[in-house]
Amino acid sequence: MFTGMITDIGKVLNAEELGDTRFVLGTSYDVNAIDIGASISCSGVCLTVVDKGKDSKTGDWFAVDASAETISCSNLGDWQEGTRVNLEHSLRIGDELGGHIVSGHVDALAEIVGIRSDGDSLRFVFEVPDTLKRYVASKGSIALNGVSLTVNEVDDTRFGVNIIPHTQKLTTFGSAAIGDKTNMEIDILARYVARLNEID
Repeated sequence: MFTGMITDIGKVLNAEELGDTRFVLGTSYDVNAIDIGASISCSGVCLTVVDKGKDSKTGDWFAVDASAETISCSNLGDWQEGTRVNLEHSLRIGDELGGHIVSGHVDALAEIVGIRSDGDSLRFVFEVPDTLKRYVASKGSIALNGVSLTVNEVDDTRFGVNIIPHTQKLTTFGSAAIGDKTNMEIDILARYVARLNEID
């Protein structure tokens, strides 16, 4: 379980297919404090640490395995050496819940279809699959590449969010571009409200 509050931007150091795909990610996290088997959100995908270490050139690193299912449902298939990745440790009891409850299970890919200046912020417009548009609500929460964001407005399959300068600096949205596909996780509350409406 996560909150969508990014605490590091990692970098893909290596990607290798070993049945599943193994990604080695450089990080500023102290890997001595990361347990093998720990869950880390990697751009919104909950992945399990399977190895870790320190390198004299690249510094601390950890490795995760992504199954073919995970690759097919997320943007991990686009990751290559040098790709920047939003990282977040799993939530611990007593931690501040600064964003919203995020599970690390990707529902779909949301494509960036617009970026414009909006004061000091950037206004991003995303397009989502038609089947998921009913889960996106104005002023509701959504996780995009693991970042907890508030939806500003919704127009059918498109919605907008503002990325403030702080978020631009501390996440990969500072270098995002039109056409990029982001890992989207709908708000768990929206999921269950929609399901209850189906039952009624």
